[in-house]
Formats: sequence, C-alpha cells, structure tokens
Amino acid sequence: MARIAGIDLPKNKRGEIGLTYIFGIGRSKAQYILNKAGISYDKKVNQWDDDEQNAIRNIINTEFKVEGALRSEVQMSIKRLLDIACYRGLRHRKGLPVRGQRTKTNSRTRKGKRKTVAGKKKAPKK
Repeated sequence: MARIAGIDLPKNKRGEIGLTYIFGIGRSKAQYILNKAGISYDKKVNQWDDDEQNAIRNIINTEFKVEGALRSEVQMSIKRLLDIACYRGLRHRKGLPVRGQRTKTNSRTRKGKRKTVAGKKKAPKK
C-alpha cells in the first residue's frame, strides 16, 4: 500500500485517480506528477515499485502544498477575512454562501437543516 503525504492511497485505483485522495491534488495535478515521474496514468497504485513511490513523494514535497499545510493556509485565509470584517468574512461568520449564490431556496449545505418558523395565527371566527 502506498502512503504519500500521510494518506494511504487506495491500492486498486489507477494512479491518476489514487493521487486525488490527497487533499490539494486534483486530476490535472495528478497527471502532471505522473508525467514528471514517468509513470503511466493507467498503472494501478499497488503496481508502483518503491522507486516510483519515492519519485512521486519527492515531486509532491518539493512542488506542492498539500494536506495539513494547505488546510491551515485555507483556514488562515478565512480567519483573515473574518478579522477584517469584509463582506466575504461576514458571510463566513453567518454561515451563508460566500460567492453570490441565491439563498431564498437553495444553499442548504451552508445553512444547515431547515428551522421551522411558526405561521401566523388565524383570527377566531365570531
């Protein structure tokens, strides 16, 4: 089993897909890494030998910010927005969508489960 950047990569996946399990590496970066290491995209993770794993590790460590370092950088960026109280920071603080999406109907991911608001009471009939 390949362990890169503190993540156990799934052994039965193609290399291109397996690398995307690392936070901060998507398909295009995975393809770039495999090209630079000289490994086929179609080669499964469990078929990589030690030299290939070391080549991939070295490329990732030297050229990319992944996992813990990247997560902390993202959190620091959000904290900076909160501290300067800009519009995006206020949206983060309120737990609303940050990038201009509508909130009347969608945006359940950011807002969470629906909270029911009691309706108006009807006036009693005379």
